[in-house]
Amino acid sequence: MNSPAQNALEYVPVPAFEDNYIWIVSDSRNAVVVDPGDAAPVEAYLAQRGWRLSAILLTHHHNDHVGGVKALLDSRSAEGGVPVYGPASERIDHLTQRVSGGDSVTIEHPALSFTVIDVPGHTAGHIAYFQVADPNGTPHLFCGDTLFASGCGRLFEGTAEQMLNSLDALAALPAETQVHCAHEYTLSNIRFARACEPGNDALARWSDDAQALRSAGKPTLPTTIGHERAVNPFLRADVPEVQATLSTQFGQPISDRLEAFRMMRGWKDKFR
Repeated sequence: MNSPAQNALEYVPVPAFEDNYIWIVSDSRNAVVVDPGDAAPVEAYLAQRGWRLSAILLTHHHNDHVGGVKALLDSRSAEGGVPVYGPASERIDHLTQRVSGGDSVTIEHPALSFTVIDVPGHTAGHIAYFQVADPNGTPHLFCGDTLFASGCGRLFEGTAEQMLNSLDALAALPAETQVHCAHEYTLSNIRFARACEPGNDALARWSDDAQALRSAGKPTLPTTIGHERAVNPFLRADVPEVQATLSTQFGQPISDRLEAFRMMRGWKDKFR
């Protein structure tokens, strides 16, 4: 029988560029890498820990999420290749398995199983990977640029309705789900969130906690689905205070939560 230590998984955010996180999941021997926009920090971290790259997961086609794939594969060409999973409907080089909502991704080493969720909005074919439970029973979500801590992705290719539906699907996951977002946008997202809902006490406490983490040089991630339901304005488009703020900001009544979401996303794009 394997010991708990042998079954344990480690979830590591490796910083890249100015504010990206490349997530690595490892059993202390093998590692799965999510959205490697840059190969160099991944290679350095794997070498430091002595981990072997066993698979790559991609959520969408933007270069800061896929730009390091070729180099990671080229350096391992003599090893027989590394499987690369990614969205079926997006043009991404080097994919060995194209997946879409409802598909399963199973990786032998480390022992991982994901359900794929379609989350269009940021891009047309964006997907997320949901792990129902790690060895300790905790669920995990790798959501790329769809859901952020206290925010959500810009609408580059999809519609507000698509993004709202995508966020609704993620918000319906278990509250304890660990959310592994792909960017450290939290402090700027919190500033906007507090403008939307200044009376939210949980958000005020989170603002202090997040600032303390960043001042200490620590990530604000992962967050959880339950936490995001409490503090993320894009998951709270039906909250009366949020809608009242938007009505005042735009000088018009709010007819429904989709309109509230659309207005909020447009406001955030210009918010400073």
